[in-house]
Amino acid sequence: MGQVLVRHLDDDVINALRSRAAARGRSLEAELRELLTKAALSPRAEPADELAAVRARTPEGPRRLAEDLVREDRDGR
Repeated sequence: MGQVLVRHLDDDVINALRSRAAARGRSLEAELRELLTKAALSPRAEPADELAAVRARTPEGPRRLAEDLVREDRDGR
């Protein structure tokens, strides 16, 4: 197995990762190994593909501004 050295991490980041690891009952090294493994192996669509999927779920037709909907609801009370 290989090794990786990451330099110049903020102390706040290290402390947050240490706290996260402790909350899960793991060492910092084990927590980092888990995070890196999940990040590297989880399938992730390209941002353009994700946006296209959201657009495909959005109904066609005229759009209304959120503030107009809020005003209409407020005035109807």
